[in-house]
Amino acid sequence: MADECDLCLLGLIFLSSLLSGSSEVDVTHVFISSGQNVRLSCNNALHDCKSTTWTYNRFSHSEAVELIGLGIKKKDTERHERLSLGSDCSLNINNITEEDYGLYSCRQYVNGQKQGTDARVYLHVLHVSSSSSSSQTEISAGRSVTLFCQLYSLAGVSCDGSGRSEGIELFWVNQAGVKLKISDSRYQISASDHCNITLTTTLLNEDHNREWRCSVTHRDRVQSSVTYTVKSSGSL
Repeated sequence: MADECDLCLLGLIFLSSLLSGSSEVDVTHVFISSGQNVRLSCNNALHDCKSTTWTYNRFSHSEAVELIGLGIKKKDTERHERLSLGSDCSLNINNITEEDYGLYSCRQYVNGQKQGTDARVYLHVLHVSSSSSSSQTEISAGRSVTLFCQLYSLAGVSCDGSGRSEGIELFWVNQAGVKLKISDSRYQISASDHCNITLTTTLLNEDHNREWRCSVTHRDRVQSSVTYTVKSSGSL
């Protein structure tokens, strides 16, 4: 019985190590807005990139997809045309979309043997849309407009600024850079634990060319933001 308990304890320790990532020492969070280009650093690269392999997981328990194998880009992936390997073995992704969020891992192989630990990069993608189809909402004064902002991240990430969110917070600011509050009578702001926040307001005549910006901070530092400009097509 004691032996069985020892085995159970070892199993729990091993599982805890996997969940906490303690076996992998290099973890980076990268925040980017959709439509931009991004560079993901490979902090465990060797003297050249012939040993470098990049893999990707969109979900925590999904099977990893190999994007770069031993320095060579895989052509059977959906987005291979937007990928490239930098001279420092970094992974470059052009024209980021909401579908690119997830975990990217850089690892090294020499003579078929994995070297050291993975360099893990968590990519978070910020995307804004509106009740209009364009990035500049053209709507007449007196009518309402709704802006939707979402941070695409691995499941389980929260954006309320708490400890479990790793200090990630999502919010709207006005043209003067002042954070909008749910208590503001002019705006209807709703947020959830799933890293999305909406802003609804009724346009005024003075709102022509007004900007509202959705920002994401990580440990109190702004990481990325997206601005929406409203063009009022008429007066009240």
